[in-house]
Amino acid sequence: MKEQIQEKFRTLYGCDGEMFASAGRINLIGEHTDYNGGYVFPGAIDCGILAEIKPNGTAKVRAYSLDYDEFVEFGLNEEDKPEQSWASYIFGVCRETAKRGGKVEGFDTVFAGDVPLGAGLSSSAALESTFAFALNSLFDNGIDKFTLAKIGQSTEHNYCGVKCGIMDQFASIFGKSGSLIRLNCKTLEYKYFPFNPEGYRLVLVDSCVKHELASSAYNKRRESCERAARAIAKNHPDVEFLSDAKRVWLDEVRSEISEEDFIRAEYVIGEVQRVLDVCDALERGDYETVGEMMYQTHFGLSRLYEVSCEELDFLNRLARKCDVTGSRVMGGGFGGCTINLVKDELYDGFISAVKEQFTARFGHAPKIYDVVISDGARKLE
Repeated sequence: MKEQIQEKFRTLYGCDGEMFASAGRINLIGEHTDYNGGYVFPGAIDCGILAEIKPNGTAKVRAYSLDYDEFVEFGLNEEDKPEQSWASYIFGVCRETAKRGGKVEGFDTVFAGDVPLGAGLSSSAALESTFAFALNSLFDNGIDKFTLAKIGQSTEHNYCGVKCGIMDQFASIFGKSGSLIRLNCKTLEYKYFPFNPEGYRLVLVDSCVKHELASSAYNKRRESCERAARAIAKNHPDVEFLSDAKRVWLDEVRSEISEEDFIRAEYVIGEVQRVLDVCDALERGDYETVGEMMYQTHFGLSRLYEVSCEELDFLNRLARKCDVTGSRVMGGGFGGCTINLVKDELYDGFISAVKEQFTARFGHAPKIYDVVISDGARKLE
């Protein structure tokens, strides 16, 4: 991919630029905790976006997407937003950098990516982080890494119409090889934890389905959590989010909230604790406990939060039958991937069983992605 980018860059612009990259991400555990002020536990992966970039001395950006085989030129003022959705991400990063006082001038770029689309691995965050990091470096802006992540998040909000949280961009910017990051979504405090599962492999199984009710169901669950937090806060005024609440405090208000709101909150409070338990287990090198917490998360997402679906529950049950150490739905739910922690000696049998049995049951094969925890945004030498 690097050689293709460099060849196209020379063809279009007659010179060489500098190479920058950033990564997609997985989230090992901590699902639907972000908007509840809780912990998430992501890591950057060895798939991402790679871009060659060079300032061109004008007020125009000239960008070529190798994946779309498409060239776009646009200015740097608000009214210059390009029509192409992929170019809007680059434009948004330019605008959000300038809003924060960063210098942004015209540049030429060619980029490509190898993040599987539709698998919930945040290719858009990888794109934003690549260009946020690159502009900061090329124009010597001295913007800190937290602000670079927020530039990507604001790009989604203001130029791409997605009101996302900070996790995806944070993981793409802060990712470190061999480490996962525990991020407190309320305080933005973070800590790296070692993730070197010798004898295990981390694999995504993509169901290749996405059910349409996801966005409306997401909003309903968020509202349930907010109602439960408000009820608890009447007795415990310091509770701002469900992540601030103890399990016994939820029991105190059980008669005051609906059963649906209760079980949604029960899942979230349990999930916040599971992230902490997984962190403790990783520090001991105890991957069996990590795996069991993953299974508990899937149970909670399926039975209490009710964001799983038939295909994902099938994959989770099959993982148990194949003695996979840990498995759960990854992401918002209603389709997408399971993330699986698999012993090396069981890997081939698990993948074979998944392909054969899932295809027989649902009429199409799943996609398999092995992932390695890698570095986030960086300049390539």
